[in-house]
Amino acid sequence: MGRVALVTGGTRGIGEAICTALKDAGYTVAANYGGNEEAAKAFTERTGIPSYKFDVGDYEAVQAAIAKIEADIGPVEVLINNAGITRDGTMHRMTFENWNKVIQTNLSSCFNTCHAVLEGMRERGFGRIVNIGSVNGQAGQYGQVNYAAAKSGIHGFTKALALEGAKKGITVNAVAPGYVETDMVRAVPEDVLQKIIRTIPVGRLGQPEDISRSVLFLISDEASFITGSTLSINGGQHMY
Repeated sequence: MGRVALVTGGTRGIGEAICTALKDAGYTVAANYGGNEEAAKAFTERTGIPSYKFDVGDYEAVQAAIAKIEADIGPVEVLINNAGITRDGTMHRMTFENWNKVIQTNLSSCFNTCHAVLEGMRERGFGRIVNIGSVNGQAGQYGQVNYAAAKSGIHGFTKALALEGAKKGITVNAVAPGYVETDMVRAVPEDVLQKIIRTIPVGRLGQPEDISRSVLFLISDEASFITGSTLSINGGQHMY
């Protein structure tokens, strides 16, 4: 059995592509999902990867769920923090609820999951953590102060945790995708989406596999000297 990997937000879009790539590479994979039970069931039937429902923004729920995953399939040695939501709106219209939900799901979740697995990684002298940021956390985006703040926070979180884990064999990196063809992006009105594509130098949206390949590299033995880094995968849209 390969190393155990947990992917949050793992049953759709980028998360599904990461889960599939990890399984194909020989990892034992568990996927988290937050609410769409129909999609999670279809994902598990399609891939054979078990899915676990819990709110990544709820500290106690995360601790209990990861304890169950480790009891079921073994200690988590690879953690991919991919879960994320949007609740867009300009600042003067944004509610505290929409601010807080995005921060909890997209950023606090990284603390919650890392807190649950880090001690075990330290004891074993090995760990791989990859946090999924965003081009909008690097460049900002109109109407996304909550999302941009959370994703920007991920980049700082990654660097700080990388310093703590380095001597214990734990690498912590981030990937910052640009606009990738997922349900979230496909929900953007077509005229707006075409304007976005025109700002991408390579002239297309990214594919989920563009992201999964980078994650697979960052958790590999070949990447053991890479930590605290953010890999931007955005087709040249923002060079940071």
